[in-house]
Amino acid sequence: MLEFLKNHPFAVEAFFENSFVLTFAFPKEKLLTLIPECLELDTLDDKWAFVAVAMVQTKNLRPKGFPEFMGNDFFLIGYRVFVRYTNSLGKRLRGLYILKSETNKKKMEKMGNIFTHYNYTTTDIVVIKSTKTEEICSKKSDFFVIKDISAKGAELPLNSPFANWKEARRFAGPLPFTFTFNSQTNEVLIIEGVRQNWDPQPVNIIEQRFSFFDNLNLENPLLANAFEIRNIPYYWKKGKIDPWQK
Repeated sequence: MLEFLKNHPFAVEAFFENSFVLTFAFPKEKLLTLIPECLELDTLDDKWAFVAVAMVQTKNLRPKGFPEFMGNDFFLIGYRVFVRYTNSLGKRLRGLYILKSETNKKKMEKMGNIFTHYNYTTTDIVVIKSTKTEEICSKKSDFFVIKDISAKGAELPLNSPFANWKEARRFAGPLPFTFTFNSQTNEVLIIEGVRQNWDPQPVNIIEQRFSFFDNLNLENPLLANAFEIRNIPYYWKKGKIDPWQK
């Protein structure tokens, strides 16, 4: 029963007040051991693979169809690898594989770990705003990112593997699908997200550091892009189980 509950047994909806995503590039060989064998890395030029750090301020998160007053507001952080999966019908799906999930409230940790496989933990989140910058940081999770909110335009990060923002947009998220693999049953749980009016805007990053990469022995994370979007309705469909054969 508990396993069934973790498989996203009902649709969930929320309002994204803000979604801020940084994408980091690594030589593909460094990420191969982080994903299950049913998935393949989604790469650029067959050289670079990517991990996205998504920071989302959600409002009224609740089972889909429930009234807004029954929802809850959470800050969510997800560390995800860009991947592809070929389902049992031979269709290739592009999506994300969750490495780690964090939230600022214990309630979300408890509920998230009942109804998902994302292994939520609770952490401290601090947002510091000035007229020119906005910093998001956590002492417990040991990260910080400072973005420039004064500039009207944004440049690709230094040494980004992307040639331009159009190419970078392909790895900005969110992608339609999220995958979880059950190695005991050889089944893939597929969660499809649905959004409207998704128009990410490039962001200039002044400085950032995430100890998460150090903990995985992922050296020299290369910031490849950073995007932000505000005020978006979003929902996740009920999970679907797909049999996988080697």
